[in-house]
Amino acid sequence: MDVKSAFLNSELSEEVYVSQPPGFEDDERPQLVLKLKKALYGLRQAPRAWNYKLDKSLLSLGFERSPLEHAVYKKEHHGLVLLVGVVYVDDLIVTGSAVCDIVKFKNQMKKLFSMSDLGLLSYYLGIEVKQTAHGVSLCQAGYATKILEQSGMKGCNPCQTPMENRLKLSKKSEGPAVDATMYRSIVGSLRYLVNTRPDIAYAVGIVSRFMESPTTQHLAAVKHILRYISGTLSFGCYYEKRGSMEPTLVGYCDSDLAGDVDDRRSTTGTVFFLGSSLITWLSQKQKIVALSSCEAEYIAATTAACQGIWIARLIADLLKKEPKKFELRIDNKSAISLCKNPVHHERSKHIDTRYHFVRECVEAGRMEVQRRLLKIGPRMLTKALGRVKFLEMRQKLGMKDVKA
Repeated sequence: MDVKSAFLNSELSEEVYVSQPPGFEDDERPQLVLKLKKALYGLRQAPRAWNYKLDKSLLSLGFERSPLEHAVYKKEHHGLVLLVGVVYVDDLIVTGSAVCDIVKFKNQMKKLFSMSDLGLLSYYLGIEVKQTAHGVSLCQAGYATKILEQSGMKGCNPCQTPMENRLKLSKKSEGPAVDATMYRSIVGSLRYLVNTRPDIAYAVGIVSRFMESPTTQHLAAVKHILRYISGTLSFGCYYEKRGSMEPTLVGYCDSDLAGDVDDRRSTTGTVFFLGSSLITWLSQKQKIVALSSCEAEYIAATTAACQGIWIARLIADLLKKEPKKFELRIDNKSAISLCKNPVHHERSKHIDTRYHFVRECVEAGRMEVQRRLLKIGPRMLTKALGRVKFLEMRQKLGMKDVKA
């Protein structure tokens, strides 16, 4: 659902005056100004005022805002969640256990605001959604095509990986400088594309480190990503419909060691699956320099633990249940031992206190740490892989051509 002229519906909590608009001037009193009763587009207060108005309206209809994600609202009846609504400015997505409840909510909202009922979700914030009896797919083919057109790469020769194997980029590149504004525009667009494309998360994260002074070498890496996208335009995430059994939350984390050639910091890669469906992923440079592979993996585990606890709590909040213990799989025996108890204290006492949070979570029973025997998922979020290994990892993440 979409609210028409959303900002014009909100009342202002402070006094705001504007000059007389063109065509409505008072010739006898041109020095006077107008006092606003409601918000206008262009006012700094307008977004906040609209958010307050919408929040107040949803609460009046019996909804409750989630304390874990403020854009999510839920409506309960006799301890069961009937409706779940997701808000982004003036766009609302609503889902529920019964069609009649959804229709009733839409009618209530139409009485409060002038709204457009867009029907079954098919397009949202540049994300193309396709719903069938077998599952749901998310794709950004249209958005990816626009990126290629704006960058002049439409019709380019495709490639099979987003980054050359073992490629190392540096801020001290001796190549000629390129237009920084153009470079930032392309990389910024690619960062939004990562919302449905975990396969390019690592490559986009790498080229994002050179926004300040990009060179031809960095631009060549960006064009390599665009060539890969050109050959995988309709790739996205697919969520297959499963049975009534409640799926379990499982996370995987990985890390390279001193992968950044400038500051020798490592890169964290995390993925979380709900059942067999990939729901979140991350490729991020670590904040400190790790002195060993154990320390790098331990830091990655802490990042994954924070994400996993939030997801577990959010799922429990939507289902009106207690948060369940989730499983985190790590590919380093020393890091697993360090998560469970303070072994090798003389080797780990320099690690920042914040990263010992994962150990506290294990001791409290909020998560369980296990050895990851198979190279699933996060490895492609920490390093550039060869073609065969990359395609294998992409398949294990559940990515596919959703329009095939």
